[in-house]
Amino acid sequence: MESHEWNENTDEGKRYYRANYQGGRQGSRGGLQDSNWSIITTLQKRDPKWDYVNEPTLEMWMEVRDLVWKKYQRKRCPWERVVELDKIIEKMGGTPPDDQDP
Repeated sequence: MESHEWNENTDEGKRYYRANYQGGRQGSRGGLQDSNWSIITTLQKRDPKWDYVNEPTLEMWMEVRDLVWKKYQRKRCPWERVVELDKIIEKMGGTPPDDQDP
């Protein structure tokens, strides 16, 4: 399983997000039936209780895509992850960034 993390400041405090990719699994978590991705969130840094985001927003997927793209550029993530996220973004009606493929 791969994990990609980010955080943002909200009115509730700092919110932590984690996008998990689990190969070989077609799950229903993360809002898309045919996705190997799930997104979880918490407000606690220590001993976090993670909650699944059942319907991630387009902005969340764009953030995950940006993180994965940066990791791909540093050769820490395969190109297929970027392509899969682009498909998720397109299914949601968004337009993925126009990056060059390998």
